[in-house]
Amino acid sequence: MKIVKLTNNPDNTNDAVFLAINALNKGGLVIYPTETVYGIGADATNQNAIDKLLNYKSRREGKPLSIAVTDQAMAKNFVELNDQAIQFYQRFLPGPYTIVSKDKGKLAKGVASEFSTLGIRVSSHPLINKLVEGFTKPITATSANSSGKKRPYSILDILDNISDKQKNLIDLIIDAGTLPKNEPSIVIDTTHSTPLTLRSQIDIPEKSVSITSISDQETKEIAGKLLLKNWERVNKRGLVIALDGELGAGKTVFAKGVANFLQIDQQITSPTYTYIKEYEYSRHQTNGIFYHLDLWRLDDEELAKRLRIEELVKKNNVIVIEWWDQAKQFLNNLNPDIFIQLDILENEQRKLIISEQK
Repeated sequence: MKIVKLTNNPDNTNDAVFLAINALNKGGLVIYPTETVYGIGADATNQNAIDKLLNYKSRREGKPLSIAVTDQAMAKNFVELNDQAIQFYQRFLPGPYTIVSKDKGKLAKGVASEFSTLGIRVSSHPLINKLVEGFTKPITATSANSSGKKRPYSILDILDNISDKQKNLIDLIIDAGTLPKNEPSIVIDTTHSTPLTLRSQIDIPEKSVSITSISDQETKEIAGKLLLKNWERVNKRGLVIALDGELGAGKTVFAKGVANFLQIDQQITSPTYTYIKEYEYSRHQTNGIFYHLDLWRLDDEELAKRLRIEELVKKNNVIVIEWWDQAKQFLNNLNPDIFIQLDILENEQRKLIISEQK
């Protein structure tokens, strides 16, 4: 592991870029400064390099890797840019944003998400631009900390929180000193009718967002993305998703999307007469229970007490409740983390109005 210090010696930038390109060409891992936190780069087209990076990052809960490119023109080689994405590129990039679009399948396995989407960074940091331009291929733009560890604003933040085995995977560190404590990039998914913010820099309750789904498959993908977005919450204390909408609006379709994300193989049907069905799941070293509730027939407080729904909310558990408005008067101690109103539109489309609590 070689370290190049830029602190008080900015003339080292060209040398650092040269060494980084050499390391990347050999399938190595390079830690570099960004306008947010320290990132770790690997050749996004090299499967061995990506496998090495995923080994370094350790447990990632299925999170995809984003890539750094020079500009919109380079991005078009790897993702499909719709009008919505182009507007974000023109308005916010270069800058601390990751814009998610449909992947074209040209990169190593493990870079794009399981939803066939890919996050693109066009950084405002001059070193990254020089590096990507000189390398001529995209590099990964994930944070340099091991998964679940503190945000890396200095090299010590990284090295003090990884194992010797992980340290041995690093080929080059470009040390620019302690970075300003900016938040990680804002992640915006542009693959739906309305942009879906997958990571925000503002830790306040989000306003409702309305998304039009054109198929059952897209509704299931939205369910999976919301679960991935809130996976840390699932691991810490469990997650409650409340659904409402008329008969046939897609509540059970959404629940099936949750089950798909949790890699549950059993058939998911609405528990109209049993109120609750439970399914054990195991995903990326997380073991828990998915509880699927249909409370259409819940009509008194005594029954609600006997069901003991509040006790289902525990670490690693995911609870999806259909017909929330029907039952919420009897569940005063249960506050959903996510509330979704589903409405049927024309031509088999549906509208999802999503409200999340921080």
